[in-house]
Amino acid sequence: MAEGSNSFLDDPCLSPSSKKPPGGWRAVKYILANETFEKLASMSLVANMTVYLKTKYNMEGVLLVNVINIWSGTSSFMSIGGALMSDMFLGRYLMLLYGSISSLLGMMILTLTAIVPKLRPPTCIGQINCIDPNLWQLSTLYAGLTLMAIGAGGIRPCNIAFGADQFNTTTKEGRSQLESFFNWWYFSFTFALVIALTAVVYIQTNISWVIGFAIPTSCLLVSIVIFVIGHHAYIIMKPHGSVFVDLVKVITAATRKHRLDCSRCSFYDPDFHPRTKQLRCLEKAAVIANQNELDEDGKPKNGWRLCSIQQVENLKLLLGMMPVCLAGIGCFMTMDQQTTIGILQAIQSNNVLRSGFKIPPGWMGLSPMIALSIWISTYEILWVLQTKRLTGKAKRLTMTQRINIGLISAMACSIVASFIEKKRRTAALKHGSFKSPMSILMLLPQFALSGLVEAFAAVAIMEYLTTQLPESMRTVAGAIFFISLSMASYLNSMLVNIVHKTTKKGGKTSWLGGHNLNNGKLENFYYLAVSIEALNFLYFNLYARRFIATSCTINKESKEDQHNNEDQI
Repeated sequence: MAEGSNSFLDDPCLSPSSKKPPGGWRAVKYILANETFEKLASMSLVANMTVYLKTKYNMEGVLLVNVINIWSGTSSFMSIGGALMSDMFLGRYLMLLYGSISSLLGMMILTLTAIVPKLRPPTCIGQINCIDPNLWQLSTLYAGLTLMAIGAGGIRPCNIAFGADQFNTTTKEGRSQLESFFNWWYFSFTFALVIALTAVVYIQTNISWVIGFAIPTSCLLVSIVIFVIGHHAYIIMKPHGSVFVDLVKVITAATRKHRLDCSRCSFYDPDFHPRTKQLRCLEKAAVIANQNELDEDGKPKNGWRLCSIQQVENLKLLLGMMPVCLAGIGCFMTMDQQTTIGILQAIQSNNVLRSGFKIPPGWMGLSPMIALSIWISTYEILWVLQTKRLTGKAKRLTMTQRINIGLISAMACSIVASFIEKKRRTAALKHGSFKSPMSILMLLPQFALSGLVEAFAAVAIMEYLTTQLPESMRTVAGAIFFISLSMASYLNSMLVNIVHKTTKKGGKTSWLGGHNLNNGKLENFYYLAVSIEALNFLYFNLYARRFIATSCTINKESKEDQHNNEDQI
């Protein structure tokens, strides 16, 4: 190993001693194996949960959408708690271990619901007079989903970061190994996702839910065993504190000093960080109101009363990115609608091909992934390489352009979904059947457009957060992205409830149709979604897009100033 890595390996915060030095590919082989089995387990359940709750718990549309959205939103939001616990108390290794155990317990409970008939309501035959699940049946289900959400909160913020901990990025070899690790990590993720969305979903839908749930539960158990076996090979960093706390400190200190007159104030600015003009009220957190706030070394005695200008500017930068994130939430809502309401449409469509093969409704989730992959490969191979060959410089779409294409794709997705739903429902009513004679393949365009929303808007927003925040705040970038996903799920649930309560007034049937979409007018819900997406498009272009340019400028000036200070030192 390179000479520069000696201090890295001798650090007392690392894993216990062993004959071979910890870290590197010796550790990563366990991490990648663990990640493959864990993702195979989690995605096998997530991908087909809508179908399971509809067919085995007889959930009507509104309750089902609420359960899926709240579970998905909570899983994303719990990632913030997982990141805090990891950074401040447990460290990444223990957080991953505890998160995996929590997920395993949740999966075991869900597997029990598939094994024990009394844990579910009676099977609904012909979707007529369906018996709803009782309180204790729902309580058992919710207990399993809650444990899985807690587990996801511990795993998501730590899995990639723990793998990255195994390499010494101060050396060229370490940086090269880290890049290779990312490639293998995404390969394992994609491999697990494809297996989950094809083989396991098929088994669950067409063969047995018991076997279909036992497979991912067993995979997660194997994942935990592999992870623990590799303990001796890991570099295990001690908790080092969280940047989230610094942001809260700024808000607290600024609130405490909000009445101070700052016309002749001196600031605590040891790094000579440039001050921006936005949100000057937050700068009161860095005001030295009394020299007693500093110790003998000139450092704050209480970080909750006095912060540095750099801490203040980090919070300003983060707040300045919120308008763009709000536009992203609107896109994520469209993606969520297809994973719930879109799957309900698939359940009530003809899934039998001429050959007699039955397409599992959960396979519709493959369409967004395929569309995303086709676009990325087309963009990177055809567009970027060809423009570089012709002009000598690769031309890429700007963040603003990509987000706009994503917003347009979201509108197109809902428009297509509304027309397809009207055709599906009309055919079902004409034949007097629960399942429409319309082929399930007719739903592919709306799911593909959902994938393009992710390919353009979601990827661009994640890139925006990651590249415009300083390296010390990369964890925050991931957290904000997860919060955006969480808010989209919660807002979708709120929208569905408002529409349901409003449209069923006067004894009318809800647009969402209860147990049977054919009794409602789901296309009207999609029309409403188009209107919301159009407003989001206007919001982004008339207001939010300016913050992309602003944050890019601030970030560039900050880096230039940092380089100047380093040159002076």
